[in-house]
Amino acid sequence: MTGRWKLWLPLAILAFIGGLSLYGLTAPKDDFVRSQMIGQKLPAFQLPPATDGIEGLSSADFADGRPRLLNFFGSWCVPCKIEAPQLEALASAGVEIHGIALRDRPENVALFLKQYGNPFRRIGADADMRLQVQLGSSGFPRPM
Repeated sequence: MTGRWKLWLPLAILAFIGGLSLYGLTAPKDDFVRSQMIGQKLPAFQLPPATDGIEGLSSADFADGRPRLLNFFGSWCVPCKIEAPQLEALASAGVEIHGIALRDRPENVALFLKQYGNPFRRIGADADMRLQVQLGSSGFPRPM
């Protein structure tokens, strides 16, 4: 009987681990990460223009209290390229969108906008990503 136990124990452990894995893959998840900025005032900031021809962005641009979309993006960000048509559609529907270009060069931002469209009214340059961290953004693309 001792020999049989040694044979079935690894199989039972493997079946248990497989069952846990299957449960983990099928169990409903709440992966939505809630921003710590909800209900908080926007911190004061002043960002220079990310590219020529489009105004920079500051906290004063949000002072009137009207809702608008603030989108972090980068010309080097593949998901940002994929989301560009959705942002264009939102802008066409009347949604006011401001952008913050992260770790980007002005010429790259201009090329990105030329290739994928420009739904932004203003785009600030956050070269060192300080504002991104201050606002609690953790990845790209990140609407706030």
